[in-house]
Amino acid sequence: MKKSLAIAIALALAPTIALAGAPAPKKEGIEGKGYVWNAQEGEKIEALHKKGDAKAGQEAYEVCGACHLPSGAGRPDGTFPQLAGQHTTVVIKQMADIRAGLRDNPTMYPFAQTLTDAQELADVASYIEKLCIPTDHGKYEGADAALQVSKGKELYEKQCLECHGKNGEGNKEKFFPVIAGQHYKYLLRQMTEIRDGHRRNANPDMVKVIKPYTNDQLVAISAYQSSLKMPGSMCKESKGKKK
Repeated sequence: MKKSLAIAIALALAPTIALAGAPAPKKEGIEGKGYVWNAQEGEKIEALHKKGDAKAGQEAYEVCGACHLPSGAGRPDGTFPQLAGQHTTVVIKQMADIRAGLRDNPTMYPFAQTLTDAQELADVASYIEKLCIPTDHGKYEGADAALQVSKGKELYEKQCLECHGKNGEGNKEKFFPVIAGQHYKYLLRQMTEIRDGHRRNANPDMVKVIKPYTNDQLVAISAYQSSLKMPGSMCKESKGKKK
């Protein structure tokens, strides 16, 4: 059976797979005393050492595109994150963590399991990294948007910029994700989960920074982060839109 056909069948049966498939394993994360963030072990380290083939990764990505869209744009409502342009290191870590049960994502788990091995994981990550970052994504849309973005910029530059960069470019070598072009609602949800201890594969240093933040502060930071753009990595503006 061709892989594309197998993927189509998997997508058609997605609800059944999610309910009837084997449950994701459960590995101790930030709640455990022996937790080491980004421990270099298992499938993750194997995939990181392989050279990803973006062409091969394009086919493997088909199953991802059903939720994250073929462009990697995700959904503006934040249900599925924007993936395009994300560092290979970040994609590999997060996928490996989901597959190993270190990051809880029951919706994603059955689809993550369709990747056959570390090489395919490296291939998909390579393809995703090469996608341009869409300029049209979910942003904060409140009447006080300008104020929230301004407040968020101040907070971001004080404690987030060092790791995530001036333009939200992150750091590939340190596994810090690209946040430029990410949806506001997704950013807010993830930061809230990290602050509240529900993102079990979170970086303890980030948990420490974000722990004191109020809900209002998280809204402001997310509003600012979702406004960031990475020079040279963004998709070209569609015709008819202002440049």
